[in-house]
Formats: sequence, structure tokens, C-alpha cells
Amino acid sequence: MIVWHSATGGARQMAEAAAHASPDPDITVRLMHAAETGADDVLNADGYIFATPENLAALAGVMKAFFDRVYYPVLDRINGRPYATLICAGSDGENAARQIARIATGWRLRAIAPPLIVCTHAQTPETILAPKTINATDLKRCEEIGATMAAGLAAGIF
Repeated sequence: MIVWHSATGGARQMAEAAAHASPDPDITVRLMHAAETGADDVLNADGYIFATPENLAALAGVMKAFFDRVYYPVLDRINGRPYATLICAGSDGENAARQIARIATGWRLRAIAPPLIVCTHAQTPETILAPKTINATDLKRCEEIGATMAAGLAAGIF
């Protein structure tokens, strides 16, 4: 399952790239917006990719609300499952990555890769609020995360 939120399109593009990268037709990828994802969705998934922007040096509010809503209902019920993180950031992204890592630690998830942070270098109000276009190289990196997750789940190594 890929849980995503995006206000300007960058994290959505990253999530979609990861979703469409599965080399195994037997792997079902669910691409779900964070505002529409509940505890049952999390419980019914074998692995997770979380795609979010970093806003004000923190995890985006909609993504944080997702974690707030589902954290306790799935606690101790998804231990050991694999996860990866995709972050669209204007300048850094590290704090959002740390926040997701802390949540994943509480859930006892296993990271399959370091957080993938795509920096858009948006630094003015106009560029921060503008629609984003993620370049082909960075989308390929997102695809690789998606393909790795799918292949690991299909092979039973995650």
C-alpha cells in the first residue's frame, strides 16, 4: 500500500511512480490518499510506502493526521512489515524523514531502504505554492523503491 498526500503534486508524482513500478502482476498495489486511509487499510497491507511533502520542516499535516488516526488501532498488529519513505521537500526533508522513522519504530516496521528525499529547492512563497514537476531521474528513484518493495514481497523476503 502506498499512502500519500500532496498539495502541489510532487509527492503524488513520486507515489504514482512507485506504484507503477511493480514487476510482478501478482502484487496488488493500492495507492491511497492519506485522508481516505484507515486502520483496516493498513492492517490489510503487507508493506507500506509513505509519500509526503515536508511542510515547515515537518511531516505534512494531512499525513500526520493519517498517522494520528491509525497509529493505535494497528499498534502491535503490523510488527515486522516492510516500509519505505518518499519525501518531496523544498530544501531539506530530513525532519519529515525522522518523524516517519519514529512512527515506524513504534509500529516495529522494517525499513527496506533509506528515506528517498527529492529536493525541489522551492524557497519563495510563489515557488513553494506552485505545482511541482518531479524530474525523470528522481521519478526513476521512486520507481526503484516501488519495484524493490514489490519484488521483496513477491519473493517472501520482506
